[in-house]
Amino acid sequence: CDRSALRPFIGLGSRALITLSYEASNIVLSERRLDAVQKHFLELYAEDIAQKSLPYPGVIDTLTLLKRGGASLSVCTNKPGYLARPLMDALDMTHFFDRIIGSDDTAQKKPAAGHIFHAVGHRGTRPIIMVGDSAPDVNAAKAAKAASVIVSYGYSPAPVETLGADIILRNFREIPSAIKTLAGRISA
Repeated sequence: CDRSALRPFIGLGSRALITLSYEASNIVLSERRLDAVQKHFLELYAEDIAQKSLPYPGVIDTLTLLKRGGASLSVCTNKPGYLARPLMDALDMTHFFDRIIGSDDTAQKKPAAGHIFHAVGHRGTRPIIMVGDSAPDVNAAKAAKAASVIVSYGYSPAPVETLGADIILRNFREIPSAIKTLAGRISA
């Protein structure tokens, strides 16, 4: 299977990535074989988690700006936390976040509101703005009655314009102004 053909499968989790990749090569895996392939895939990924991972342009500068401005930042990911935390460490990004909460760290994963609440440390008692790139992010924000900002260049298999986010950005550096806009709407 061609690597570029895999891109639409990336944000769906390892099991879906494996299943859809094999199906694209006209191979159907039994549940037992899929379990074994997924286990091996996750072991290999964990061994060198940041080999091909880099923050998008502008992410580090923007997170620095937000943190200096007093923002409380958390990671709310459907990637297992036992993988997300080492990835953030390898990318030297952990210090930006108050919490890094993966799918294995909480009873509910996105699109459930509980995942967002666990990640931010409260149940919406203060404004929450979810920044993401796909439907689970927007839907979790809606479930939590939170605002959502979606970047247009992530891993969404659906066009981001169809997801119902409050704001769609083309550049991560636009997040501070999007937050100001949404904060104005929240306080109004």
